[in-house]
Amino acid sequence: MLKNLQSKKTLHNGIEIPYVGLGVYQMKDPIETVQAVKSAIETGYLSVDTAAVYGNEESVGQGVKESGANRKDLFITSKVWNSDQGYDTTLKAFETSLKKLDMDYMDLYLIHWPVEGKYKDTWKALERLYSEGLVKSIGVSNFHQHHLEDLMSSSNEKPVINQIECHPRLSQEKLKAFCQEENIAVEAWSPIAQGRVLDEPALKQIAEKHGKSSAQVILRWHLQNDVVIIPKSVHANRIKENADLFNFELSSDEMNKINDLNQNERFGPDPDNFDF
Repeated sequence: MLKNLQSKKTLHNGIEIPYVGLGVYQMKDPIETVQAVKSAIETGYLSVDTAAVYGNEESVGQGVKESGANRKDLFITSKVWNSDQGYDTTLKAFETSLKKLDMDYMDLYLIHWPVEGKYKDTWKALERLYSEGLVKSIGVSNFHQHHLEDLMSSSNEKPVINQIECHPRLSQEKLKAFCQEENIAVEAWSPIAQGRVLDEPALKQIAEKHGKSSAQVILRWHLQNDVVIIPKSVHANRIKENADLFNFELSSDEMNKINDLNQNERFGPDPDNFDF
């Protein structure tokens, strides 16, 4: 199943998403961002994940253009920000994002956070964009189970994916199980917990055994859990390292050791309690 960097997961609408993509959160420098996108595509990445609030959609679009890659071979994701949520405002925000990316369509468009009282109208706008073919797939980010249930109770389309904070300290087992039941793919943001777990003795031990880094071991753990990942880096060597995950396999014992690191500890905001 997971043979190389081009390995893809089939979403419930039949569209395929690469298991490994480049995340560009906090990439502020336009030149650095363009270079990171180009480096990733040259390395063999097919997927780039951005968002309106990151302020770098233009640089992502430029990086894609300068890479010389065929747009059809790539998978580009963006997200509608909280202040733009609502039906008409989401349609407008999408138009702005598409213009900044300088593309004709997006592969995936997500609701960035479940803004109370607004995400259902936002979803209706996403359904319209999907029906018009401007987006190949629509999904959500940072949704708990109750948000998903509420959304699906009155929607025509089910989200294809839920992008959530997920790493060894926050393994999200219950939410992942629910998503699996509903055939909603799980994508991890902050897959290596912003580097905060790399010194865990269990990880270092497993990494040493495989001749890999702790970060590579964590990323492989995600993949073996059928989780899509978008590790972030602006450095070409790190971008390559984050992609070098397909020449080793973790044993069930090693997987369990990593599972045991879970403490339900968030490094980002709780989707039930965010104020932005």
